[in-house]
Amino acid sequence: METKPHVNRDIRALFPGADRQTYLNIAAKGLVPSTVRDAVSAHMDAAVDGTADKDLLREQVDETRAKFAGMIGADADEVAITKNVSEGLNLFAASLTWERGDNVVLCPELEHPNNIYLWYNLERRHGVEVRAVPPEGGVMPIGAMISAIDDRTRVVTFPTLSFAPGFVTDVQPLVAAARKAGALTLADGAQSIGAMETDVHALGFDAMAVAAQKCLLSLYGFGFLYVRRAVAEDLVPIQVARYGIALDAHETAYSAGPLEYLPGARRFDLGNYNYLGMAATRAALGLIEEIGVPAIEAHVRRLGARLAEGLVAEGLPVVGGAPGPHLAHIVSAGRLGAGRHYTADDPEVNELHRHLVDRGVVFALRSGVLRFSFGVYNDDSDVERVLESVRSWREQQAGVA
Repeated sequence: METKPHVNRDIRALFPGADRQTYLNIAAKGLVPSTVRDAVSAHMDAAVDGTADKDLLREQVDETRAKFAGMIGADADEVAITKNVSEGLNLFAASLTWERGDNVVLCPELEHPNNIYLWYNLERRHGVEVRAVPPEGGVMPIGAMISAIDDRTRVVTFPTLSFAPGFVTDVQPLVAAARKAGALTLADGAQSIGAMETDVHALGFDAMAVAAQKCLLSLYGFGFLYVRRAVAEDLVPIQVARYGIALDAHETAYSAGPLEYLPGARRFDLGNYNYLGMAATRAALGLIEEIGVPAIEAHVRRLGARLAEGLVAEGLPVVGGAPGPHLAHIVSAGRLGAGRHYTADDPEVNELHRHLVDRGVVFALRSGVLRFSFGVYNDDSDVERVLESVRSWREQQAGVA
């Protein structure tokens, strides 16, 4: 019987970058496995040799679509191909029919900026009200967001896992409240898909945007938009191109008959795909499928909990305190909001940041906190290197004093 690779040993060997540094920054960009590099090389060889087959490439796009759909519990025709999260969010939001006085509910302080700008743009274009709900200690304010929903709420949007401080969103009560009010839900799955089990049908999401460069272990420039079939087929896409149109003919063909979109979310597909990004993502999804998302989630949650416990023991202010259900694979230390996006107001946070960077730790400084994020390629040695570096910084501080 074929056995799956061991997450710690066999899988880490596929990521040479994991041994060249202590890489804890998947929340920004994941390391790419050598299998993805090989797939990209093969794709480029075919392009250089002139042997690339476009029909085959399109078949592989649909294989990639189906792999992703299977990962999130969706049907393949509920998934559109995009280039990033921002495009997916915008395609969905702009394809809705908005009326002046409609509103959208969100928590901007826990969103990536690209799930904020589009709503204020709709406010400018259509008179949409943006109901901005403040966070509660770094946690999505579920109760307050539910209270903000009314019969004019068109969309409730949220991250499945915030990019800082990295807490898991308790999505089910929010989705239930939105559905009861007749509002749609739009999730930003950038930080969780590939690292956490997700079943969009069971959760009741109406739409979710994802990019490939983080927990999907692939490249910038390729992504997915899930839209629940019943919702998608009520939408008129804001942009259209040949691959979103139902026409049983060559891609350059044109029919003068009534415009007919492809079923489900496929109507949001535009022109030629990023075939290079597809080749990379297809290989990456194959590896994730082989390991299994449940095994990945158990692995990265354990590492996150171990680091959080160690930082607390070292006296650092870990956002959210001791590990609990709120914690996945992102651990943040410092005072959340005490600084701009890439800075911290606290001199000690900045000093520790420099100390860790000087010792080869790759991570992020976000909104006043040090953000460490684990991928399938990390192991306990990475946790130990961070904690040893923190201890050496403490000793250095004591020596100066």
